[in-house]
Amino acid sequence: MFDFETYQDYTIVIAQGIPTSIMLTICSLLIAFVLAILLTFLLSLKKPIVAIFVNAYVTLFTGTPLLVQFFLIYYGPGQFRWIVDSPMWSLFSNAWFCAVLALALNSAAYSTQLFYGAVRAIPKSQWESCAALGLNKIQTLGILIPYALKRALPSYTNEIILVFKGTSLASTITVMDIMGYAQQLYGTEYDALSIYGIAGVYYLIIAGFATFFLRKLENYVLAFEKVETV
Repeated sequence: MFDFETYQDYTIVIAQGIPTSIMLTICSLLIAFVLAILLTFLLSLKKPIVAIFVNAYVTLFTGTPLLVQFFLIYYGPGQFRWIVDSPMWSLFSNAWFCAVLALALNSAAYSTQLFYGAVRAIPKSQWESCAALGLNKIQTLGILIPYALKRALPSYTNEIILVFKGTSLASTITVMDIMGYAQQLYGTEYDALSIYGIAGVYYLIIAGFATFFLRKLENYVLAFEKVETV
């Protein structure tokens, strides 16, 4: 039987995790974006040894489940006495920090693939134009990488949504996000359909709004393509 007050209570309790989920997303994306730009730049230099390490990192984080990465980053460091006895332990014993780190490293790996793919798709004529102007490789990348990022924006907006949805795994390492409060509530009420249904609606609404605004941003940033085709 539908009980409005019960559903209202569920909604209020689970809503407490929304700020945490959003902050996890923002912090992770900021770190991931900077790291992905750096890795894209390193790959674009085409140094074999550097490329081996970058590709190994990308393979590691794109080839293993995000949940496993959460567990390894949160529970793994405690297995090493030198970490426990070091100042780093204050960070690695913090579930919120570990969640941000796991999400950031995972997103950076996927974003590097997106950004580097966009760099490789830059027309040869643009590379030649920069060379004709006497620009060296680093100067050329400084000009062309921002151009490539605009091209990669449609795919990157999907990555942003995936990171937001990925924050739901943070509850597995005790972070009280949307799913964290949902699981806590389920532990006392045992109403799985209602509780997790409400949590799912929250994710759906937030992801829907984010997608809407990101699509608007895409249209604005990629307006130059429409001008070029006229």
